[in-house]
Amino acid sequence: MSSARGESGNFHPPNRPLSDSHEASFGEIRSRYRRFAEHEAKGVSPLYEQLARAVAGSDALLRFVASLPEPKQQPNLVFAAVRHLYGTPRDPAHLAGLVERHGEPVRALVLARSTQTNEPGRCATLLPVLARLPQPLALLEVGASAGLCLLPDLYAYDYGRVCLRPDNDDGYDAPVFPCRANERTPIPERMPRIVWRAGIDLNPLDVADPEEAAWLQTLVWPGQEARAQRLRAAMEISRAHPPRVVKGDLVHGLRALAATAPADATLVVFHSAVLFYVDPGQRARFAELVRELGGVWISNESPSVLPQVAARLDVEPREDRFLLAVDGEPVAFTGPHGQSIDWIS
Repeated sequence: MSSARGESGNFHPPNRPLSDSHEASFGEIRSRYRRFAEHEAKGVSPLYEQLARAVAGSDALLRFVASLPEPKQQPNLVFAAVRHLYGTPRDPAHLAGLVERHGEPVRALVLARSTQTNEPGRCATLLPVLARLPQPLALLEVGASAGLCLLPDLYAYDYGRVCLRPDNDDGYDAPVFPCRANERTPIPERMPRIVWRAGIDLNPLDVADPEEAAWLQTLVWPGQEARAQRLRAAMEISRAHPPRVVKGDLVHGLRALAATAPADATLVVFHSAVLFYVDPGQRARFAELVRELGGVWISNESPSVLPQVAARLDVEPREDRFLLAVDGEPVAFTGPHGQSIDWIS
């Protein structure tokens, strides 16, 4: 994390209670932070759970969040901006004090950055699908951030009953991503053969840039030191084997990038925790375009993001899991950070 010192911001949230009209307008933000605490942070990051509940119960913090554009009101983005500038808050009172004293620098960083959480551990949940496809593969990731998930064959995985290592580690120390897998999960016996890889992102990150690498590390939640260590190891591998990530959006730049993939490889268009940040109309256009490309479409998103996919389930989805699907057909529930996979197909 970086440290910022200097002039305090001029944001001073008033202490008066919310009016009835403000209470109604801030209700969604309050609910959003409570959902984050209950379904995302609980059991994963006790501090983030505590901070999110505090925001939901604080008039001043609600006012600060409400002053941000709606797409920038995400709990993990607001908390990461505070941590990146001033270190991890000790408790809710510390968070409130930092926001009161340094509101404008925090706001500026929130507006300049996005979450772009590049979680290479999600490769553990993608691997069982990738290994079953006709080889070799041409990987195209949408919302690739720094492209760490484009390197699944360069990491190691511990599924409990099976451990899988890279075929050729080139002398580097591959991070080992733990992933609890149910008995039905088809754990691969060998790595997929990847002959081409590329990503597309609105704002690609470069892990060779110390500031951007520091931001990625800040996005790892407090209490997840092992996850942060694996992220640093994955970034070292990326620096040695930099994937190609181009600037563009998921509709207008996708077709041109896909056209550069080798024709004799299976094109795989995939994404994890990306479409939540895209409006429903854009999601529909993206789904139509992916089908037109004629490759394999792997989605790993919250079930509510692609309701047409979730509608094919025979069981009720859980809010704390992603839904992994291949060409719109659900195959597994997965942990948001790749920590688990429960095969259902």
